[in-house]
Amino acid sequence: MMKTSIQELLNRTDRFAANAGCQITEVDANHAVAEMKVTAEHLNGGHVCQGGALFTLADLAIAAWMNYQGQLTFGINSSIMFVSSAKEGDLLRAEAIGICDHHKIPAVEVRVTNQEGRLICHVTGMGYRKGTLI
Repeated sequence: MMKTSIQELLNRTDRFAANAGCQITEVDANHAVAEMKVTAEHLNGGHVCQGGALFTLADLAIAAWMNYQGQLTFGINSSIMFVSSAKEGDLLRAEAIGICDHHKIPAVEVRVTNQEGRLICHVTGMGYRKGTLI
């Protein structure tokens, strides 16, 4: 399990994700989970969860896994595929699974699902690990 201090640090310092209602709930060497409840503030003009809110949730899970070891890592590439819509009241879970834990360029895959396990979107990402400790 990830050091609580790092998890708390990410939940506290990623103000954009926190303001969007996203929170890291699990992190270890293999995966990270972030959750968000869809509220009226997350809805777009079509009355479903806005894509940027979904990406923010997935991005927080990516950041948690990539920074797990305490070495500052920034995203350098991400791709999102929307599969189905999330609606107000849905509890979303983004699980990031490390697919390549390279010392400089890690890669991750994220599945965002709702409370019924239905796939909402799929995200892939790559990062760049700097020589700086968090």
